[in-house]
Amino acid sequence: MSNPSQMWVPGFSMIPKEEMLEIPSKAQSLFIGIPKESWLQEKRVALTPEAVRLLVNNGHRIRIETEAGQGARYSDMDFSEAGAEIVYDAKEVYEADVIVKVEPPSLSEIEFFKPKQLLISALQLKTRKREYFKKLMDKKITALAYEHIKDEDGIVPIVRSMSEIAGTTSILIASEYLSNMREGKGYLLGGISGVPPTEVLIIGAGTVGIFAAKTALALGAMVKVFDKSITRLRRLQETLNQPVYTSILQPNILSKALKRADVAIGALRPEKGRTPTVVTEDMVEKMKPGSVIVDVSIDNGGVFETSEITTHDNPVFIKHGVIHYCVPNIASRVSRTASFSLSNVLAPLLLDISEKGGYLSALKANPNLRSGLYLFNGIVTNKAIGEWYNLPYSDAELLIGF
Repeated sequence: MSNPSQMWVPGFSMIPKEEMLEIPSKAQSLFIGIPKESWLQEKRVALTPEAVRLLVNNGHRIRIETEAGQGARYSDMDFSEAGAEIVYDAKEVYEADVIVKVEPPSLSEIEFFKPKQLLISALQLKTRKREYFKKLMDKKITALAYEHIKDEDGIVPIVRSMSEIAGTTSILIASEYLSNMREGKGYLLGGISGVPPTEVLIIGAGTVGIFAAKTALALGAMVKVFDKSITRLRRLQETLNQPVYTSILQPNILSKALKRADVAIGALRPEKGRTPTVVTEDMVEKMKPGSVIVDVSIDNGGVFETSEITTHDNPVFIKHGVIHYCVPNIASRVSRTASFSLSNVLAPLLLDISEKGGYLSALKANPNLRSGLYLFNGIVTNKAIGEWYNLPYSDAELLIGF
């Protein structure tokens, strides 16, 4: 009787085939540069000393510009003891193969880049100009945007963590400006026995809105949340695990709620273009004198018609008797916490790039990392950027080669 393993089956050849074994990529040591952030309002640093120590212990070289961690209360000594090289000329940082920043590089900083470098930073598309992309293209830079890099669950981890920080911090800011030390009404945000609680109205039920609601509830405030999506409102209810007043965004209902509110948080996110302005100047005019608006969405235009961009140095203005806090980049206000949060994402990402044998192999192997790609060797790979700025663009997978 013939061996069953040698029986001929129609459609299959009996000729032995070469066994294909996956050859793991050889880990690549990275040379990482961390410049000092040049934007005056930015106090975060992309990697903390703890993250630097982890990377150095794994065989990577880190070069950091002097005082890069000063805004987050990290000294040059902290980074030096973690194994980083401290340099005093920004040009020396840009000799590294991988540049890691918080903010996008300025046009003057792009001059320091050398061809074929990898840039990992925020993109902030709405604030970019065509010249920004042209300069990076001329340098043949490969660039990854924080706003688009995903994790294994399909979540954008850096955006989510910064949104969590912004949501929590917005309530703490409102509490500060409700007190009479900051021209407020002298209210304690929340409630104590025998005293009616303050009312907090949150417009937007995304991550910022959820964390703002969670913080306000923890302080004892009465919370109302508005959003145009019933799905997001349901998710907020499930996440908070307690009953909260929620409503679809309807002008009449929103206007009535604003009249009673002590605090209003703008937490809508734009789907396309700018954030929709859903609170008119007339609605703001009818709010209680001394009430507080914190427009977290000011980065993308703002939820309130009366909102105007302010700075960390001069964060508020008063209009129609209402205190407006409209500082972009609220996360930078708690720079050390925000830097930790950034490092928690970036350090594992850099280790993964190394273990895959470099960024080219990592981009091939990891579609979540590839989702953050907007330039590859100077070629635009993001369709939205190409169409918006009238730049030639190509599909990333065709360029990388699979």
